[in-house]
Amino acid sequence: MEKSKKQVTRRDFLKGTAAVAAGAALAGIGTHYVYAAGSDVLKVGLIGCGGRGNGAAGDCLKANASGVQIWATGDLWPDKAASAGKRHNIPAERCFGGFDNYKKVIGSGVDAIILGTPPGFRPIHFAAAIAAGKHVFMEKPVCVDPWGYREVVKAAEEATTKKLTVVAGTQRRHQNSYRECMKRVLDGMIGDVVGGAYYWMGGPVTHNRPRAPGMSDIEWQILNWYAWSWTCGDHIVEQHVHNLDIMLWAMKSPPIKCIAVGGRQGRPEPGNIFDHFGVEYEFPNGVRCASYCTHFNKASSRVSEFAIGTKGKTNCGGGIDLFGGEKWNFSGENPNPYVQEHADFAASVRGTAPYANEGKQVADSTFAAVMGRMAAYTGREISWKWATETSKLKLGPENMEAFGPYEPHPVAVPGKFELV
Repeated sequence: MEKSKKQVTRRDFLKGTAAVAAGAALAGIGTHYVYAAGSDVLKVGLIGCGGRGNGAAGDCLKANASGVQIWATGDLWPDKAASAGKRHNIPAERCFGGFDNYKKVIGSGVDAIILGTPPGFRPIHFAAAIAAGKHVFMEKPVCVDPWGYREVVKAAEEATTKKLTVVAGTQRRHQNSYRECMKRVLDGMIGDVVGGAYYWMGGPVTHNRPRAPGMSDIEWQILNWYAWSWTCGDHIVEQHVHNLDIMLWAMKSPPIKCIAVGGRQGRPEPGNIFDHFGVEYEFPNGVRCASYCTHFNKASSRVSEFAIGTKGKTNCGGGIDLFGGEKWNFSGENPNPYVQEHADFAASVRGTAPYANEGKQVADSTFAAVMGRMAAYTGREISWKWATETSKLKLGPENMEAFGPYEPHPVAVPGKFELV
């Protein structure tokens, strides 16, 4: 999207975000926004210039028109940072490559950051942005292991102290049909939730980019980041997190434990991630929910959520059927949630909507997926308390900011894979 050359006023911006602000409670508005003094344009830095990072930057501009400027870009690969910079008319001196690109983007004079790198790097980049006093929009998932979960939660707490806005790429939380449906579920329309099933069953996401002569282990693995658990978390984390986020939303709590099965039967590419998982999550009230995700070619697909209560059932995204025959179906405007989440982000930063910090929320949803992967890899029942407080698991090389040799763990064999 071409950037507008006009310096907009606050009045112009508020016209563009009126739909967001209209539905928000006004308590606390105007007490928390922090951005460039004397300017109505929010300067945003993009860290991670691949498909999702560039998509998020485009959605941010669509949501906010000329009220936002993509100010700087950063990527491990300098050519990607430069290409994204050209797209947004950014001078070369604000397009940064290398492992330290995130530090340079954060220090370039931006007000806010979009984090779109592979999720294995999210805890490091999120903590650095919050420490520097920047508002953050971060793509899901936000960690791949217990160490990363604890880092994200700690940074989210710091963001609350500093009143820094944090919004996550779990876009169903910003979709009107889901919001309206889940509001009714949480208000008790289907009674007490007594079970559910959550699915992301579909075709594979495959990374099999060739290894150039002289390319280091880490360079090649990051190039093929969806193939390795230390970079993507496995597909239960990278993709199924969306459905598990709805599960935690409906249950009003993280699970207390889980047990799982999974394996790798059909993936043709190098790497160590599975192609199927089945997980049973148990919650504090004894309710159990089923989770299924697959990456199979030529197989049936299902991407959906289902919750059942004592009074009825719901697809969580716009439809409720009560056992007495009454139905509720969403009707009304349902803007693109990938754009809406950025409108909500900017409105919170500017103080035209209540303060938002989704850091802990998305960390919990991500870790539910991580815990499911840990259970499937090891064949062991995993408790939330042990995994979040005691487990010392930290995936990836010791030095996350250098190319070099690194041998990831082999494909996990349940019963043999070590529980850390």
